[in-house]
Amino acid sequence: MAGYRLKVRVGPRVERTRHDDLDAALRDLEARAVELQSSARGRPVDLKLVRRFDPVQQVTARLELAGPRRLRAGVDVRGDGSVESWTGSLRRRLIEQRRGESALDALRRELAPAPGQRS
Repeated sequence: MAGYRLKVRVGPRVERTRHDDLDAALRDLEARAVELQSSARGRPVDLKLVRRFDPVQQVTARLELAGPRRLRAGVDVRGDGSVESWTGSLRRRLIEQRRGESALDALRRELAPAPGQRS
């Protein structure tokens, strides 16, 4: 049995769940991301004379998926409600969205096993 771990970080709160297969882990990740996306309420942060962080620049929630064969991927929910998917751990690589594809669809496409390969 492979084992996929989903870690959801929202502010100081961290929730962890385990899943037996990739499809179940992705379904859980997608459901949580949609829930967090609708409740994202970022406000601009102004560090006087240094820098201003608009809601689109703030990560309000991070959903991280880890699994076999060093799988590391996830999505960031931004303060304005937008979502960005990525792979990797220390060096995150953004997943480019194709036309008409959501960030969650792009993540699923990137992680889908090749035909004939088990998850």
